Amino acid sequence: MGNECSERYGKMFEICRDKVFSASHQLRGYEGKCERLHGHNWRVRVCLRTEKLDDCGMVLDFHDLDALIAEAIKPFDHQHINEVEPFDELNPSAENLAKVIGDSVAGRLPSPRLTLVSCEVWENDLSRARYCPR
Repeated sequence: MGNECSERYGKMFEICRDKVFSASHQLRGYEGKCERLHGHNWRVRVCLRTEKLDDCGMVLDFHDLDALIAEAIKPFDHQHINEVEPFDELNPSAENLAKVIGDSVAGRLPSPRLTLVSCEVWENDLSRARYCPR
């Protein structure tokens, strides 16, 4: 059994950072309890990769990745997600939330050598959605 990173991406470095926020949502067009207003303590994990480390020997400082994630989740924290763009029109599923947060982080990466590997969003300890742009 080989190294998962090497098999997927070749020789690369990868870091991940988790952050938590609280918000409510309702799933439109869903028949079941999740169509009703409910909330979660959402956990978000963003993973970045690169082939070449920076001058300090890092993919990116964890503090800087934390700030990128914080900026991406700021509009949703302690909000009703259905009322926040783009979820005023887009269904606020964990999958869509993972894509929106992931794309937000990817669009603000400070170096072209960095790539978003994935953005994962947990509604609870047992339920997770993962967005992988490539």
